[in-house]
Amino acid sequence: MIDLRSDTVTKPTEEMRRAMYEAEVGDDVYVEDPTIAKLEELAASQLGKEAALFVTSGTQGNQIAVLTHCQPGNEVLLEEDAHIFYYEGGAISAFAGVQTRTIKGQRGAISPSDLKNAIRGDDVHFPETGLICIENTHNRAGGAVVPIDNMKEIYELALEHNIPVHLDGARLYNAATSLGITVNQLAQYTTTVQICLSKGLGAPVGSIIAGDKEFIERARKWRKRLGGGLRQAGVIAAPGIIALTRMADRLHEDHEHAKQLAEGISSIPALKVVNQVDTNIVVVNVRSSGFSTEEVLSKLKDEGVLAVGFGAETIRLTTHHHITKSEIDRVLTILNKQFG
Repeated sequence: MIDLRSDTVTKPTEEMRRAMYEAEVGDDVYVEDPTIAKLEELAASQLGKEAALFVTSGTQGNQIAVLTHCQPGNEVLLEEDAHIFYYEGGAISAFAGVQTRTIKGQRGAISPSDLKNAIRGDDVHFPETGLICIENTHNRAGGAVVPIDNMKEIYELALEHNIPVHLDGARLYNAATSLGITVNQLAQYTTTVQICLSKGLGAPVGSIIAGDKEFIERARKWRKRLGGGLRQAGVIAAPGIIALTRMADRLHEDHEHAKQLAEGISSIPALKVVNQVDTNIVVVNVRSSGFSTEEVLSKLKDEGVLAVGFGAETIRLTTHHHITKSEIDRVLTILNKQFG
């Protein structure tokens, strides 16, 4: 099968598997696992933050950030299709006791003027604005890159109002690759940041949250409360080190394959690419094919291609390090056969 459902389906490389086997370990609840310590120091350095914390998933990292930044009754401002709002089970309400206020963005980017108008004033009727969240790249906007100037304006606005900014940077390395800059150039306009090791970077499990030392110490307590205290977890941190030192440099290949896929699909009248392909995600409207999303997915699966539904009339195709140029050619041949 050519699996284009998500970059989360990647499996560890042989180098990662060897690193897992050979990892030096200790009890991380006692902060004694040397491999986790090495990963956290590396991630903090790359992201330009004082400290970092290894967590089990991007969702857990985002939840820990909200719990650490906010008080119950606060309001969190974020884009209307943000992963934290859309795909995390209402967790920030369930766990942190905060409410969300969503703002319609443009390709995942919130207008600073709209954000300014959404910040609550000092009134007994209103919740306090406890946190602003940005997502870069933005999943539901088709892997769109939020411009660095937009992030800078939002961060400066947040500083004026003494509000922290958390970046859901699950695919931040994809954003940096697309812009031709380093991740710390993007992360500089945040108070805290979460990155996933297990998407395009290819590690089998885990994410990182980073910020100043005081934040990370409080975040460590929340990780424990959420059941994320880990013991000899260097075996799952070791591939994360390889992800940060080896896999980031090859993300441009995934972007090239996604653009190749989008260009090929654009020549099929029954299919329409509906996103600007910045990174590794291609969103395709299938309405003119005469088939439902479910039927399109079934036809592709029968031909050996896996994709996911992304709305009533759209499917999503995501490239990753297991996908080759020849496989993209094969997918395009199949799409032409079925819908051309």
